[in-house]
Amino acid sequence: MNNNELSVLKQIVNCDAYALHAPNSDNWHSAVQRARTELQQQGCIVLNDFIRPQILNELQQQGEMLAPEAYYTVETVNAYNTDPSQPLSKEHPAQIAFERGNAFVARDLIPENYLISILYTHPLFKQFLAACFEIDVLYELSDPLAGLCMNVLQPGREHPWHFDTNEFTVSLQTKSANKGGEFQYCPNIRTPKQENLSDVRAVITDQAPQNIEHLDLKCGDLQLFMGRYSLHRVSTVQGEKERHTAIFAYTKLPNIIGSVERTRQLFGRVLPEHYAAQHNSMRSDKLMD
Repeated sequence: MNNNELSVLKQIVNCDAYALHAPNSDNWHSAVQRARTELQQQGCIVLNDFIRPQILNELQQQGEMLAPEAYYTVETVNAYNTDPSQPLSKEHPAQIAFERGNAFVARDLIPENYLISILYTHPLFKQFLAACFEIDVLYELSDPLAGLCMNVLQPGREHPWHFDTNEFTVSLQTKSANKGGEFQYCPNIRTPKQENLSDVRAVITDQAPQNIEHLDLKCGDLQLFMGRYSLHRVSTVQGEKERHTAIFAYTKLPNIIGSVERTRQLFGRVLPEHYAAQHNSMRSDKLMD
């Protein structure tokens, strides 16, 4: 790694706290071990003030410039993002519908010189994340639209209860709402072998508030999250400000591309790469999507 790459990383990341520039140092190991412990216990960790304070304005401004490029749509969905017409019992939580009104800016619309692009591809950032998730190698998602994207939540909109298709998710808050837009989740409510449908239904019907954890993220906070097994949502954004979050998509295996239908839902378009990869979908479990 050349000195310029290292210098750029230090300008963006709070390396005094997280030591990404010095892998295997005492500070690096301390940050990694804390992340591992909280991920194992809670399925989530927030690395507060991950971005240097002097960079926050630039980070927010770049997000604001990207936001108008987002694909906006309002859809009726369930917590599993599955076909609502499939035959299921009346008590199945997939029968409960929500309105999803968030939007995404695709990777091919994000300039390579933007802070989130630099961070997403930086080798030391990926090495740090791999260590936190206890993975030997972390690969960038090969998807030309979903590898790196930015989520935009406008006032009055929410991202309702759902599970992720990826086992783990990395996100960076780039702009916070005036009010609302709170991240809420239920740690490890299901496992790779058990859906635990009754527990899921209890949460999404407001019968189990005690199972919900609440996070009020701020600009510059990095979140590592096991979203495949932890039900989660973002509450309704209130006030005048939008809520912006950069989503960094990585996988354990190389050459992974998103499904045709899911890509169309999120970005309103599909590329030849998605059609070519549609028969190569891989899952580490047999859970609903």
